[in-house]
Amino acid sequence: MSVMEYNKRPISLREGKVYLDGDEILDSVTCQITFTPEVWTGKQLGERSNSSRWLGYSITGQITRRRSTNWLESKIREYLSSGKTPELTIQGLMNDENSDYYEKHGSNTITAVGVVLTGDLPLTRLDSNGEVVDDVISFNAKDIS
Repeated sequence: MSVMEYNKRPISLREGKVYLDGDEILDSVTCQITFTPEVWTGKQLGERSNSSRWLGYSITGQITRRRSTNWLESKIREYLSSGKTPELTIQGLMNDENSDYYEKHGSNTITAVGVVLTGDLPLTRLDSNGEVVDDVISFNAKDIS
């Protein structure tokens, strides 16, 4: 059993990379991949407190990027032409070499597979008061490794 101890050098969220189908997304600003368990909660006769159990899960995520390539438009056009849902692989790598986590465990790498983009997918945006284009892209994933 590991002992919780004071984190003197926490992981900097600025240290890391994001890959999409093996290519580094150099225009990424944020990336989050989340595991959410589907939880059953209930009691048995004679119990005063609930018991809980995981019955399934969902994996979701979100990438914010400053648009510098047309990969999103290409995926949309690919779907429009073929009718096949594009599935991607997204990998997030936290590698802050100056953190306590890195010293004990090395890089933290999560690979989401079977990724399907969800929600509104921005094609163009103009704003006379705007500064730069930050696209927020949500997704679901089938599994992680």
